[in-house]
Parts: sequence; C-alpha cells; structure tokens
Amino acid sequence: MEALLIWLGRAVGSGGLLACVVAVATRLAGKHHLAGFELLTLLQGGMAALVAGCFLLLVVLSGRGRTGGAGLFRDR
Repeated sequence: MEALLIWLGRAVGSGGLLACVVAVATRLAGKHHLAGFELLTLLQGGMAALVAGCFLLLVVLSGRGRTGGAGLFRDR
C-alpha cells in the first residue's frame, strides 16, 4: 500500500507540474486558450494536482517512524 501511495503521489505531482509548465509556456506565447480551456483553468488544475501529490507523499511520510519504520500501512 505504501509503495502504491508513493507511486501515485509522484505520478499525480508530475502530471500537475507538467500542466503548470504547459499553461505558463502557452500564456507566455501570447495565447489565452488551449484546446478549448482557458489557461487559468489549466494552471489551477495543475496546482491542485501538485497539492494532491504532495498530500499523498505526506501520508506515506507521516506513517514512517512508527513501528520501527515499517510505515503506516504495514501488512500485519
């Protein structure tokens, strides 16, 4: 379970970072819309994905240190 949360947190965070970079680069190119979406919407979605990725990684980190470093989702 812990490995799944780490993988998911990294994937969601990377996707959010990519969305933010695309939104900023497109806006700097002088456009306001991309594929029918306003760039501010894409930027906000990217920031939300970054926050969600950070939260998933924080859940994993908060479980470490308990029970000898086995993590919060230890199979017993």
